[in-house]
Amino acid sequence: MRMLTLVLALLAGHVSDRAAPRTVVVTGTVTDATTGTPLTGARVRVEGLGISAPTLSNGQYTVTLPTLIGSLVTIRAEHVGYGSMTQRLRLDTEAYRLDFALLPSTADRPVDESEATEFKDVRSRAHAAAVSQVVFAPAVLREQSRRSLVSGGRYNQNFEREGYERIYDNEFMAAGTNPLSTFSIDVDRASYANVRRFIREGRLPPPDAVRIEELINYFTYDLPSPEGPDPFSVHSEVGRAPWNPAHRLVRIGIQGRTIDTEDLAPSNLVFLLDVSGSMNSPNKLPLLKSALRLLVDQLRPQDQVAIVVYAGAAGVVLDATSGGDKERILDALSRLEAGGSTAGGAGLQLAYDVARRNHLEGGNNRVILATDGDFNIGPSSDAAMVRLIEARRDEGTFLTVLGFGTGNLQDAKMEKLADHGNGNFAYIDTALEAHKVLVSEFGGTLYTIAKDVKIQVEFNPIHVQAYRLIGYENRLLAAEDFNDDRKDAGDLGAGHTVTALYEVIPVGVEAGPLMRGRGIDELRYQDDGTRIASGEKPDESPELLFIKLRYKDPDERRSRLLTHPVLDTEQDPSVDFTFAASVAAFGMVLRDSKYRGSTDLETVLRWARRSVGSDLEGYRKEFVRMVEAARQLRAEGI
Repeated sequence: MRMLTLVLALLAGHVSDRAAPRTVVVTGTVTDATTGTPLTGARVRVEGLGISAPTLSNGQYTVTLPTLIGSLVTIRAEHVGYGSMTQRLRLDTEAYRLDFALLPSTADRPVDESEATEFKDVRSRAHAAAVSQVVFAPAVLREQSRRSLVSGGRYNQNFEREGYERIYDNEFMAAGTNPLSTFSIDVDRASYANVRRFIREGRLPPPDAVRIEELINYFTYDLPSPEGPDPFSVHSEVGRAPWNPAHRLVRIGIQGRTIDTEDLAPSNLVFLLDVSGSMNSPNKLPLLKSALRLLVDQLRPQDQVAIVVYAGAAGVVLDATSGGDKERILDALSRLEAGGSTAGGAGLQLAYDVARRNHLEGGNNRVILATDGDFNIGPSSDAAMVRLIEARRDEGTFLTVLGFGTGNLQDAKMEKLADHGNGNFAYIDTALEAHKVLVSEFGGTLYTIAKDVKIQVEFNPIHVQAYRLIGYENRLLAAEDFNDDRKDAGDLGAGHTVTALYEVIPVGVEAGPLMRGRGIDELRYQDDGTRIASGEKPDESPELLFIKLRYKDPDERRSRLLTHPVLDTEQDPSVDFTFAASVAAFGMVLRDSKYRGSTDLETVLRWARRSVGSDLEGYRKEFVRMVEAARQLRAEGI
């Protein structure tokens, strides 16, 4: 009551003391009590006054209070995955320092107030510093990982129920007999965040968790924006393959058109949230709620959100609500608790039904599934869910999948669902990643500007002996699929970039064991495949390859064609070219690929360090730190 009286008196102008300072400033740091590591994105609040501030890259915060000399205030620090800590402070002067050390939480902690503005006032340099200071593989994390894996002196099999699809590296193909390479684009980034999670825990990822195209596409590259009527531009660059200088490396880059938030179509969103017992850990449901608060903060009054949850059964906890009524949406999120089994199939059906009831013609209709991927009750077979998702996709409702947690992550299943739903798959391991996916890349995550984007590359066998697409193993298409508009392919979001790399063995270069056993007999009824798309004679064409792309507008069924010839050039590689190559090499080393040559993590680290560039957001510096940590783990035999 005394506090309230003082505040009201201050606001009414009834407290006047010329000698007193006009404001009181409280600063300090928030750290992990077990490691001393600064905690980025923690929230420091002054209870009862509605004043709060986030911690920046070094764990520091600053809150400014009105002059309440002689009053006693309570200040609380909290962070997703940690317990909270409070301290009381009597205001007798103009500046104070209060430090907080938070203990990691072992249970789902309810959050009493929105953290949606966690990064709202953090400028790009502070955000970059926060990303670059992410700690990889300290001794305490390695020990925690070991304890999680071992229970009572035995391997804890329940910890390792994660599901990954077997990946077989793309082979080199002879250009004379296989001149066409066709694949669907991929804008997912989940694999990068998941690999980072493994390394931060103090262990290298399993090879099948490493999808190289998703590592490469986690980063943005300096590509010119589209200028014509098409929603994206196409660019290419050719240089030496750093892991085999006798080979050429071709980089194909796609840059999607950026759309201002106020110009985006209205959204009909349905949050489909897993609240089963498997979500009852700090890096699952609490992080999920914190991430969605960030998303809710981006919504406009013309947008609408409904919330469907599933555990032992599925139910609607929030009917379609305007994005302007954030308090109601956030209140529904804050009341969610984990428990029970996982009726994911029923939840998916219900979420699509809710989306259909509130369908916005010409709008962005989308289900956002947030889960660790475990579906074990009801109609949860992959085939049944894929058929449902495809049917609703054709009605105009797309699917975005957000993965959370460890030990039970069903990566392969979640990627499959997102692919068939004309959406994307992201893995959220930290509050920083939630900010990247749901704030920095808001348009790309939720707004499709081109669907069924397919690429077909024709290689000129006069110059190309063999080629290999790096990554995209589960996105390959038959050559005939390129012109078939019934064939589903990847989708591009607003502002998204897509990069694909081809390693090329030029004619006259000894292929060695890379091509041994992969030739075919001479053909009896046709020539050697030296057809050039430009119509020139083979010995006259300077083209190394010819790129064709097909895409559809989000509400159309017929595709459009773009073409892009590529010449081989002798010029210094760009910073982006070198960086993308270093990320690809990192993936090949983690996968122990036979195509990495003699490249090791030390070499990758050298390439990455010299190609960081301006790196305004700090993600490339974070990659360098991740390679350093992986090198240490490899040296320790972990």
